[in-house]
Amino acid sequence: MCTAIKYLSNNLYFGRTLDNDLSYKEEIVITPRRRKLSFREMGTIPAHNAILGVAFVVDGFPLYYDACNDRGLAMAGLNYVGNAVFGKSECGKDNIATFEFIPWILCQCSTVEEAKKLLSRINITSAPFNEQLPASQLHWMIADKDCAVVVECDKDGMHVYDNHVGVLTNNPPFPMQLTWLNNYLAVSPKPPSVGFSDKIKFDMYSRGMGGLGLPGDLSSSSRFVRAAFTMLNSPTYDNTEQSVNQFFHILGAVDQTRGCCIMDNGHCEVTIYTTCFDVTKGVLYYTSYDNRQISAVDMNKVNTEGTALIRFPMIKDSHILMQN
Repeated sequence: MCTAIKYLSNNLYFGRTLDNDLSYKEEIVITPRRRKLSFREMGTIPAHNAILGVAFVVDGFPLYYDACNDRGLAMAGLNYVGNAVFGKSECGKDNIATFEFIPWILCQCSTVEEAKKLLSRINITSAPFNEQLPASQLHWMIADKDCAVVVECDKDGMHVYDNHVGVLTNNPPFPMQLTWLNNYLAVSPKPPSVGFSDKIKFDMYSRGMGGLGLPGDLSSSSRFVRAAFTMLNSPTYDNTEQSVNQFFHILGAVDQTRGCCIMDNGHCEVTIYTTCFDVTKGVLYYTSYDNRQISAVDMNKVNTEGTALIRFPMIKDSHILMQN
């Protein structure tokens, strides 16, 4: 399961945790502007926005999990198992397979409003990438500096929801996640006021008691609440270093620790990686489960006018700074 957030500080920051029990050899992948992008039913786009993100590359095609482009737009796909419904191709629609959705939007759009125009024509199909890679059950968050939306395909069709909270997790559907927030309207980062009774003297024996009631489990609904509380109460900064550090602390509130979520196969779900895109500048910062040191890839330091994918292995081995 996963959590994605949009954080507006000195720049626009966007990213996610990817939580799973196994890795699919994901890499940091830059698709330069002259790299031809071929779509199953929509032909080829020879020139487009440059894209930076985390992807699993198969047969030369980047299967992006999360990414941003060089125009200020970011996007992530998160598991939506049990609710996502994708159908067959429809005449008169832009038929886009799930694995094509992120590059289709990011290669053409600069803003969420431009993405919405494409979405009005899109039919997301269940076409598999190949026999080994069937269509994933996903929903998506798209964000720019001004707004964010969630795209969900349910049994009654595609829905595009405004996301003023700036958070997305997994199930249930996004409107239900927003409704769930109402259960926590009394939670506060400040010391609580006494509403229980004026006949008892209460002892504020600890700091942080305004947060009593925040859910601490790892379910997607609880992570949505906890990430929203943490992100919406986070300060902003006027420099990149503090903003990036704060971003990782926000998503640290929903980290999956090995041993706390055991799956039916006996494996443990963990936060395999966490990304933080400085969407404004085109830099991807990331950490992995075993490497808490922040690593970065700057798309401005490579040739984004080329035709070949630019690939960087994700650093996952532990790096410890010894001071003596």
